[in-house]
Amino acid sequence: MNIRLALFLTMLFSITSTAPSLAAGDRYALVIGNAKYPDADAPLKEPLNDARDVADELKRDGFNVDVGENLTGEAMRRAFDRLYGKIKPGSVALIFFSGFGVQAARQSYMIPIDAQIWTEPDVRRDGFSLESVLGEINNRGAGVKIALVDASRRNPFERRFRSFSAGLAPVIAPNGTLVMYSAALSSVVSDNGGDRSLFVQELLKEIRVPGLMAEEALNRTRVGVTRASRSEQVPWISSSLAEDFAFIPGPPPGPVTDVAGRPAEPEPLAPPPRVETPPPPKLPEVALAPPAAKPEDKNDAPAPSFADDPTVKSLTARLADNPDDGNALYRRGQVYASKGAYSLALSDFTDSLRLNPKDVEAYNNRCWVRTITGDLQGALKDCNEALRLRPSFVDALDSRGLLNLKSGQVKNAIADFDAALKINPRLTSSLYGRGLAKQRNGAGPEGDLDIANAKAMDPNIVKEFASYGVR
Repeated sequence: MNIRLALFLTMLFSITSTAPSLAAGDRYALVIGNAKYPDADAPLKEPLNDARDVADELKRDGFNVDVGENLTGEAMRRAFDRLYGKIKPGSVALIFFSGFGVQAARQSYMIPIDAQIWTEPDVRRDGFSLESVLGEINNRGAGVKIALVDASRRNPFERRFRSFSAGLAPVIAPNGTLVMYSAALSSVVSDNGGDRSLFVQELLKEIRVPGLMAEEALNRTRVGVTRASRSEQVPWISSSLAEDFAFIPGPPPGPVTDVAGRPAEPEPLAPPPRVETPPPPKLPEVALAPPAAKPEDKNDAPAPSFADDPTVKSLTARLADNPDDGNALYRRGQVYASKGAYSLALSDFTDSLRLNPKDVEAYNNRCWVRTITGDLQGALKDCNEALRLRPSFVDALDSRGLLNLKSGQVKNAIADFDAALKINPRLTSSLYGRGLAKQRNGAGPEGDLDIANAKAMDPNIVKEFASYGVR
């Protein structure tokens, strides 16, 4: 259910590690979210929520976390000094920064909220060089150094000096360093219109996989962001790690399999070729009996106004120039759905599928919207088609599990959620949904355990499902 942009998948199992790991005291993180820049037209929507979500996850993963919000230059300097003072030889040090970044003199600078930037020398004076920070961390003896930077936004500073360069610059980092930017070098991306960034959503999914090495987790994040954005946002990674490190220690994850238990083929970044293939084995399709959705299943709330939404305005302008821009239709549908404008989202996803009938992401998103609004027959057709095109598509399994749960097909819901959790064991929505389905199927204690684990990992999961009409 990847269009729920304001919702996160936070899940924590009790894991017995079979591999050596660093003690909790040997992991240190500084997490900064800067949103209120006086020079910007309005506060950024994403950094504070993203920073809080990342900090919460890192704490669960055994990091000693220092969190800073809307930090001035002096406050950022003190925060970095605190981090430097904690580091011991061989420890892990991680930096997460979300806010504005500026490239100057071929270096990337993290910008505090009170920076006074009118010339390029001002960037070096008021900003914090990522290379310098990583160099100091290395000098203190950290064995594993990780920097996660979500600062590839168009900012109000760059065009004030003639030699500006958009986006961030490649970092020259010491050995043992893993760096990830939310977008490609020297490129910028717009906020997605939600309260959280696509980059952090995908990042959190991957670092929650037990035993997954950090470099592979970030590579999967890059693939997830690239696919979800239709290649309009491609994160950048640089790695010189010399030792294995997993955010959550544990045995390496097993190979991904499809719903029939067979090894799954890697999912392509581009939509699959437009060729007809016989449907592979999949979970039983369910014919939902009439009547159609009950009136109370419909979302009758008035659609929000998008007159001032910059993302919708930008995408609508693109569509005015080219009504057959499938990527713009798909992305605008995502924004509409994330804000509860389901009829508008449904229209955009339908138009997107008219342009590309093999678009599995659009089928899944339309399945999810139809499930929320009560069109369960239409939703089932969409989810089945998405899974026919991509049998191991975890989001479609999760969506179909929800619609089976809403329709009372609890055994099929359990099968769908089981298949989704086999692919991604930390998918909280599938865990909670499976718990509800097990309860309704007479397996109360097992269902209670699933629900308790899901609620412990994501306290908002109950409210989320209630908004879908599922309690």
